[in-house]
Amino acid sequence: MNDCFGIERPLSRRRLLSLALVTPALALPSCTLGELGGFGLEDAIRRLLTVSSQRAFAGLLQENGFFEDELARVSLPPQWGGSGATAVAAALLRQPAVQDRLLRLVNAAAAEAADNAAPIVYDSIRSMTIPDALSIVRGGPTAATQYLERQIGERIVEALFPGVGSALRVLDSGLLSQALGAATGIDFAGLQRDVTQKTAEGIWRAIGREEAAIRADPSSTNDPVLTRVFGVLR
Repeated sequence: MNDCFGIERPLSRRRLLSLALVTPALALPSCTLGELGGFGLEDAIRRLLTVSSQRAFAGLLQENGFFEDELARVSLPPQWGGSGATAVAAALLRQPAVQDRLLRLVNAAAAEAADNAAPIVYDSIRSMTIPDALSIVRGGPTAATQYLERQIGERIVEALFPGVGSALRVLDSGLLSQALGAATGIDFAGLQRDVTQKTAEGIWRAIGREEAAIRADPSSTNDPVLTRVFGVLR
């Protein structure tokens, strides 16, 4: 079923990627009438966040999406190779091949879990109230993303946590267990929490980046509302 922003429920990875491909030509219908040419500022903010999120998730959910995105990439826990590590573990974790394998593993887990977080983001865009829409429109390059992040709070972390754990266990080929078992000072649960938090932060940074790009060039969306509102009021 489609809502007024052209998004179907439930969302699948395939659906998210296909939405992002058509975003430049997407003409999203208006849900509310308002001040600017029949469109309200809340409507414009929802459109901005919808398109920004579509673009962000489309990139992150591609193969190696998190790993190849310098802004969203999940780093390894700082405890690994630190003072709590044994000499053997520290030597193991310093090896470039091991570092690369572990980085790819945690970022692949982030991508798997991010698929579960997307519906929360879209549901929040649909339902959120925006008491001071003009301040967000006239705000900084990521003002709308920051507002959405505050509205969602820890719900995105809660949605990501189980998926991160499952993906890490499925993707683990033995290397991860070997590293964790070598007295690194962090266990699997600690790794799961660390990767989950960093995945959430990466998602918000990716959405914010897309918002900033749209604000800088709203006409690139081919959306008349975004072009009018952010072209006039930025």
